[in-house]
Amino acid sequence: MVVRVPGLKPFRRNYERKSLGDKVFETLKQAIIRGDIQPENRLVENRIADTLRISRTPVREAIHKLEREGFLKKLPRGGFIVLGLTRQEIKETFGIRCVLESYAAKLSAVEHEGKDLAALEEKIDEYEMHLKKGTLDELTRINTEFHDLLYALSRSPKLNKMINDLRDQIYRFRQMILKDQDLARVSNEDHKLMLDFIRRRDADGVEKLVREHILRGEAAVIRSFDEGRSESRGSNEKGKHR
Repeated sequence: MVVRVPGLKPFRRNYERKSLGDKVFETLKQAIIRGDIQPENRLVENRIADTLRISRTPVREAIHKLEREGFLKKLPRGGFIVLGLTRQEIKETFGIRCVLESYAAKLSAVEHEGKDLAALEEKIDEYEMHLKKGTLDELTRINTEFHDLLYALSRSPKLNKMINDLRDQIYRFRQMILKDQDLARVSNEDHKLMLDFIRRRDADGVEKLVREHILRGEAAVIRSFDEGRSESRGSNEKGKHR
């Protein structure tokens, strides 16, 4: 299936040669992360270049960089296909998150200053507002900002860099989880409890809660993955019997 990047607009013509390639890369990567371009969709250089009204060279560079980073796979007959995550990759990523993020939360409970907590309260209130309005598409952004603020309180740049190295994959998972209004509501209740533990400097309590929070998210993503694979098998079987 050949697709154009949804919502993609032609670039302005005042980008320098190097920055143009970077912008194409970031545009395509964000479209994949947001889910605008789904796994199994096929991308072709000239289609992207025509849509952006630029030459194929920066598009080719961006596509090869996305291939190196594991977002795309080259097809034998030309073009590239968007890669989804395997079940093992999902479990591995959540396992790493459990270790890093629960430790960061534990440090945050010890290292934070009282004035640091106002920003977390604001994010919880903002999330609650959008949840009540039903504007669920805003929740992933707010959720990510909450966790970024929480882990920054650990005062550990190295730990935060390790967490941010998984940022793109984590964002994809959060989108899957927060599309479910019940899970989205539970997520914010967890955030309120995290803030309460942090405020009381209960390092062990917040560490345990963050671990449970992440494992609950893992279960939801794995369930969605398995259901999608089951549906795909069912479609293939129907196709064989036609």
